[in-house]
Amino acid sequence: MATMVDVARSAGVSVATVSHVLNDTRPVLPDTRQAVLTAIEELGYTPNTLARSLVTSRTRSIGLAVSAISNPYFTEILQGVEAGALEHGYSLLIADPHDDPEHERKVVQLLHERRVDGMIVAPSADPDALVAYLGRHSVPTVFLDRVVEAPSADAPPFDQVCAENVEPTAQLVTHLAGLGHRRIGLVAGLPGLSTTRERITGYRYGLAAAGLPYDERLLAHGDSESAAAERATAKLLSLAAPPTALVTANNAMTIGALRALRERGLAVPGDLALCCFDDFAWADLFEPRLTAIAQPSRDIGAHALRLLLDRLAAPDRPAQVLRLPCAFVHRTSCGCPDQPEQPDQPEQSQKGNIS
Repeated sequence: MATMVDVARSAGVSVATVSHVLNDTRPVLPDTRQAVLTAIEELGYTPNTLARSLVTSRTRSIGLAVSAISNPYFTEILQGVEAGALEHGYSLLIADPHDDPEHERKVVQLLHERRVDGMIVAPSADPDALVAYLGRHSVPTVFLDRVVEAPSADAPPFDQVCAENVEPTAQLVTHLAGLGHRRIGLVAGLPGLSTTRERITGYRYGLAAAGLPYDERLLAHGDSESAAAERATAKLLSLAAPPTALVTANNAMTIGALRALRERGLAVPGDLALCCFDDFAWADLFEPRLTAIAQPSRDIGAHALRLLLDRLAAPDRPAQVLRLPCAFVHRTSCGCPDQPEQPDQPEQSQKGNIS
C-alpha cells in the first residue's frame, strides 16, 4: 500500500507539501499541487482519514439531519448537498429527525458526538432545544428549507437557505381566481413550520389581490404528509359550500388530496381545479398534468453546503439568509388548455443578514 512518503518521492516534493495539498493547510503552487494529485492517482494512495483528523482537528465529515428523506423534494436537496460535499472532499452522515423536536435534538447530538465538522439541518416546528444545543456547543450549522428565528438578540447566528414561499403561493391563488374561482381552499402544512406560515400568508395575499375574502373554513391543515392531507381535503369537501379550487402546500399533501378526490369520484379539473406547491418528477404523468410551483431543491442543498464551508473557513463572519426563487409550471390540473412547459427560473435572490 502506497504511503505519503511514496507520493512525495513520486511527485518530487516534501512530505510536508503532500500534507498541505491533502489538508488545505497552506497554499501550494498549482503545478506542484497537480504533481501531488497525479502521484496520488497513479499510486492509488488512500489518505488515513483518522490520522489526518488528529492533526487537523477536522474529520472532513458533515452531518445532515433532514426529515422524510424519501420525499423527492428532500432527496433532491440531499443530492445537492452530496455533490458539493464530494467535490470538496467531505463525507456525509445522514439522520432523519422525523420532524419530532426531541428526536431531532437526539440525532443532532449523536452527529455532534461523531465529531462532524458542521451540520446542515431542516429544523422541526419547535426547534428551541435544537437551537440551544447547537449554540451551547458552537456547532457550525446551516438551516435549510425552514427559517428559524433567533430566540434572543445575543443568540448565535445561523446561516439559512430556503425557497421563496409567499409570492409563489399567492401566484397559484391569483391564477385560480383569474379562471373564475371564488372559493379557493388551501391544504396547509404542519403548524409551526415557517414554510406553513409563509404559504398561508401567500394564500391570504393571493385572495386579497384577487378581491376575495379570507374564509377560515376553506383552510385545513394536512400536516405536511399524505394521510393527514387526505383527511383535510375530505373536511373541505364536506362543507356546505365546498371549494371549487384547491391549493396543496407540498407534494405529499397533493397525493393525499388526490386520494380524497378519487374516493368521492370527483374529477380534476372538471369537478375541482387543483394547483400544488412542489413540483415532482411524475407531476406531468398524472391526467390531468399538475400545475405546480417548482422549488430549486438541488440548489438549496448546494447553497447550504457552500454556506457551511464558508462558515468553517470564517467562523466569525456575519450570518446569511438566502431566499431562492421558485418557478410556476403551468399544466392542466387548473383547468387551462395544455401547453408546452416553459418554467421561468429567475436568478437567485439573497436577502440580508440575520443575527
